[in-house]
Amino acid sequence: MIMCRRATELMSQRLDRPLVWQERLSLRFHLAMCGACSQCNRQFDVLHEAGRRFEPAARDEQE
Repeated sequence: MIMCRRATELMSQRLDRPLVWQERLSLRFHLAMCGACSQCNRQFDVLHEAGRRFEPAARDEQE
C-alpha cells in the first residue's frame, strides 16, 4: 500500500497526465482506506474545477 505522501503526489499528477493502471489502482485503494486523503482528493477536484471555470475569464482580461 502506498503512503499518504505518494497518494497526494498521484492526486496532483492525475490532473496533469493520465496515470498508468498501477498508479490508478494504488491511489484508488489508498483513498478507500484513508479518510484524510479522500478529503484531500475532493479538495484537489474542487480547486481544479474552479481553475478550469475561471481560466476563460482570466484569458479575456489579458486580451
